[in-house]
Amino acid sequence: MTIHASSTGVFEGIPDSGLLLPPTATPLSGDIHTRTSELFAPAGAKSSVGFWQASVGRSHWNFEDYSEAILVLAGRVVVTEDGGEPVALGPGDVAVFPLGWTGEWDVTEELRKFYVVFP
Repeated sequence: MTIHASSTGVFEGIPDSGLLLPPTATPLSGDIHTRTSELFAPAGAKSSVGFWQASVGRSHWNFEDYSEAILVLAGRVVVTEDGGEPVALGPGDVAVFPLGWTGEWDVTEELRKFYVVFP
């Protein structure tokens, strides 16, 4: 079975998934609204694949339970690992946040990403 979706227009139908809250991340600049469309999540597995959207804002992330790879489809975010240098990401950029990564995400323009979460 092949599971597929087009990133063109996928965000138009994604329902509101609520505010960004711990344990996923801790908002640092007020309310950050998110939308999530999970494309694939095997039962019992600690992995998933999907699309995610977040409004402008700063948040602190702790990848203590999983790793994540992202492809930025639209928007801009500056990620800064605790103790590290800022990395600006925009459309077409790919990043991996390995198990144990902690740091800040500063979404400066509404972010739309394709993600893969894995152990």
